[in-house]
Amino acid sequence: MQRLDGWRERLGVAARGLAMAGKNPWGNTGKGDSSGGDEPREDGPGGDGPSGDRPGGSEGPRNPWLPGGGEPGKRRSASIDDIFKNRGPEGPRRAGGGPGGPTFRLPERPGGKSWVPVILGAVALIWVAVTSVHFIQPGEQAVVTWLGGKYSRTIDSGTRFTAPWPIEMVEKENVRQIRSEAIPGTNTENLILTADQNLVDLSYLIRWNISDLTLYKYQLSDPRNALLEIGEAAMRAAVARKKLDEVLTGEGRAEIEQDVRERMQARLDAYRSGITVQGIDINKTDPPARVEEAFKDVSSAQQDADAAINRARAVAQQLLARAQGDASEFNNIYEEYKLAPEVTRRRLYYETMESILSKTDKTIVESGNVMPYLPLPEVKRRSQAQPARPQGE
Repeated sequence: MQRLDGWRERLGVAARGLAMAGKNPWGNTGKGDSSGGDEPREDGPGGDGPSGDRPGGSEGPRNPWLPGGGEPGKRRSASIDDIFKNRGPEGPRRAGGGPGGPTFRLPERPGGKSWVPVILGAVALIWVAVTSVHFIQPGEQAVVTWLGGKYSRTIDSGTRFTAPWPIEMVEKENVRQIRSEAIPGTNTENLILTADQNLVDLSYLIRWNISDLTLYKYQLSDPRNALLEIGEAAMRAAVARKKLDEVLTGEGRAEIEQDVRERMQARLDAYRSGITVQGIDINKTDPPARVEEAFKDVSSAQQDADAAINRARAVAQQLLARAQGDASEFNNIYEEYKLAPEVTRRRLYYETMESILSKTDKTIVESGNVMPYLPLPEVKRRSQAQPARPQGE
């Protein structure tokens, strides 16, 4: 259909050109000239006679696309309104540009005025309302820049108003959010030298937040990268002051974390970075992977040595307590001896003889009505060697 409509438009243009040249595009001038045309047909709608071809009975070609079959007085040139309304002098055009298609008209206000200024004004008002009103959430702040580059001001949370974009641009940041940076990254070894010339694979976490949004945005070109570099330098300096055993123990790790936080905060304040370090958390302190087996052997030997030292200290404590008890007992006996020397001397003699004679096989009896020999030790040994009989036998 589009090709057919195109050919129709071309035929119409050709017909107009021939009419201006005084020729009939259909090969018939209406006078039966010898230029090679058909015989004249009857007048009337659709005929080629002079009364139906030419307005006012004048000579000229007939436009087949004129409404009403090309009757006189129907032809006119296209105006600007016809062009914009998709209409020509021949009538409404089709969607492809040919006659007979649907008519498209721009909406008009009462009185023939256009709606375009009203639409543009409404769009401008919506744009101003959307880009000028800003809702800053609690815990957030925003930096306002003039024409996208020059710093203007910093606004706090709440409903704030600025000039519309792009006159003023607003960039929000959450200043209360605690952010974290892990050093090093995943599956990465971070070897640090200790005070006793040992290497330790150490990973840690930096917790921080924004304290001054203006300084954070404009003081340093890359504040996050500066934070990581300062944290790495502070950690290496703190570990270099501790021995390996102190780094591996909980108490030593706590001291390192506190030292690193203080070092980082002092350096960040000197740079006016607008960052506050909330804390340092050491996640891992392991030996290097290449010497891990040897390190485990050394650790095992150190644990065995510590266990032996602890056992020796326990025995020493027992002996010391016993010696202190004997000394205290002797002091008490001496105090009693000073009060009654003879009685104390006899009691000590009896106790000493009882302790000595109880370990011998001799039995001492006095003369008189007692038998001179009693095999008491032999009887005692036999009674101990004989097994006890079960009851009831």
